[in-house]
Amino acid sequence: MDLELRHLRVLCAIADSGSVGRAAAAIGASQPATSTQLRRIERYLGAVVFDRTAAGVVPTTFGAEVLAAAREVLARVDRLGRAGLPDGGRPHRELLLAADCPALLPGTLARARQLRPELRFALAAARPAEPPSPQPPAQPSAQLPEPPFDLALLLDHPGSGLRATPALAARVVATEPVFVALPAGHPLRHHAEPALADLAGETWLLPAADGAAWPALLRAACEAASFAPAGVRELPCGRREVLDLVAAGLGAALVPGSAAPAPGVAVKPLLGTPLWLRYVLLWRRATVGPALADTLFGAAAAAYRELAAEAPHLHSWAGRTFRPPRT
Repeated sequence: MDLELRHLRVLCAIADSGSVGRAAAAIGASQPATSTQLRRIERYLGAVVFDRTAAGVVPTTFGAEVLAAAREVLARVDRLGRAGLPDGGRPHRELLLAADCPALLPGTLARARQLRPELRFALAAARPAEPPSPQPPAQPSAQLPEPPFDLALLLDHPGSGLRATPALAARVVATEPVFVALPAGHPLRHHAEPALADLAGETWLLPAADGAAWPALLRAACEAASFAPAGVRELPCGRREVLDLVAAGLGAALVPGSAAPAPGVAVKPLLGTPLWLRYVLLWRRATVGPALADTLFGAAAAAYRELAAEAPHLHSWAGRTFRPPRT
């Protein structure tokens, strides 16, 4: 078979819904037909695109790369279809954007303005600030930002339940592993991939207002590894400040795989990759149309690729765990 745009749309629908069954309903096909289509696509590509789990499907490392390329192709095709429209006459348009992933935000906005110069963005916090909780919920759960907003760029995790609704559309920009940040002089600094259980005695320093629900995620992963963390400190600050404290030897932290290197900090993958996170773009269907959503998604995907390209620890991990299909 030849790979066609409809195949790329099937892959994106599965990734966005987190389930072959929900994707089938969204594209108006049966679940068996969609499953068969997915197997044919994976056979054509020569590698598995999604890992099947009890909770649904999650992109593999290879699949995340395929999805990023697929979304970019679809966005380019959409722009090609609008190439003859005069952009110069478009009036300025302001969109309210809620966000909780500051590392991804500047690149996304810059690219969106390059593609659609008429856009203006008003920024808002995705989630209201809350004091650290000494007993966070045992199971992490997604929190949708409070309306009204036109767009939201959120950090969450696979299985959080953050999905499209009749009022809101959602697309996963990227899925990546969670790594651990340790002081540069830590005894495990020479381990390529320390096990989470090897860090049972650590004090964990976590940003309280981060959308990924780090405390609940950490506790769930530790429970799965049959231990409880020695200490968890939710701090009313951002990731940069947390990494400064890690560099000072005050504890360990969880960070996205694409996190930029920091002085005095060793960033390490965790053995078996027990934790993952996602960057998700949400938009209100009533105020953001499909073409604009594709443009914004393409901008966010390109911004993520730039972040990932500057993360040597992510490259090292991918080189050990991902092997390209044979040609």
